[in-house]
Amino acid sequence: MAGRARRTGVAGTSRTGGPLAALPWLERFRGKIVVIKFGGNAMVDEGLKAAFAQDVVLLRYAGVRPVVVHGGGPQISAQLGRLGIKSHFTNGLRVTTPEAMDVVRMVLAGQVQRELVGLVNRHGPFAVGMTGEDAHTMTAVRRHAVVDGERVDIGQVGDIASVDPSMVRTLLADGRVPVISPVARGVGGDVYNVNADTAAAAVAAALGAELLVMLTDVAGLYRDWPHSQEVVPSLTATQLAELLPNLASGMVPKMEGCLRAVRAGVGSARVLDGRVRHGVLAAFGGPPVGTEVVPDAPLVRRDETAGAEGRQVAMVGSGTI
Repeated sequence: MAGRARRTGVAGTSRTGGPLAALPWLERFRGKIVVIKFGGNAMVDEGLKAAFAQDVVLLRYAGVRPVVVHGGGPQISAQLGRLGIKSHFTNGLRVTTPEAMDVVRMVLAGQVQRELVGLVNRHGPFAVGMTGEDAHTMTAVRRHAVVDGERVDIGQVGDIASVDPSMVRTLLADGRVPVISPVARGVGGDVYNVNADTAAAAVAAALGAELLVMLTDVAGLYRDWPHSQEVVPSLTATQLAELLPNLASGMVPKMEGCLRAVRAGVGSARVLDGRVRHGVLAAFGGPPVGTEVVPDAPLVRRDETAGAEGRQVAMVGSGTI
């Protein structure tokens, strides 16, 4: 229409007003580390992948220091299917046999990571791909799922035991964008498939990130799923811990990762709908979307010895004021 400013024409940008509209909100994150978990079916949509890469580059130009940890569930499932290897999940975690582990490693590090690095690097020499094995960045121990109170073996699935962030910090100091595949080494030389949500949370904690963003296939944490699609806008760590045992299995790794991150010192965590183009920018300001997880506020009491007016003293605690 004549005389009207040309819009981006992509779905979902109405929430952010287009990528450039996020620039004022990004100022308070200048110089801060932000860890973004990119996953879900957005990873198989070419338009969404390209838009995500643009957002990462925008963050970098705005002075934010992004780190990407990616998943690859749809691609792994597709490749396993092509090879005639059945996929099984227990409590939201992929059962990983040695045969499946070879495929997981190949798809994550050799396909998904390379595609994402290539998309970012269309805009400049920014992204550097790595796995948790590189420079011993992630060390994992074997993880068991818990079903009805019983431990269940799910194969070469790991839980992060430690993160050495030195290589990631070196890349950030050089102005690069680390793109990390969630494959980790074990102390005994084994290789583990680590849930990308779990890996992103551990990396964010090790880096002391200001923000952890989880992109997924839902709009956030639903208040009463499947009876309602109302999204919970914000939770404290304690409130989330109380809800965690009753969540749908697919949301457990995501929300558990958010909980671990904020309890380890990450400023906040947010679960966002990765199906919305440029939706990652909504984590930095504007109308609230998704579900935010924040640390518990310190308890406050009145110091009885501080006189009639009472001096407030902060106390470490898990309650809210």
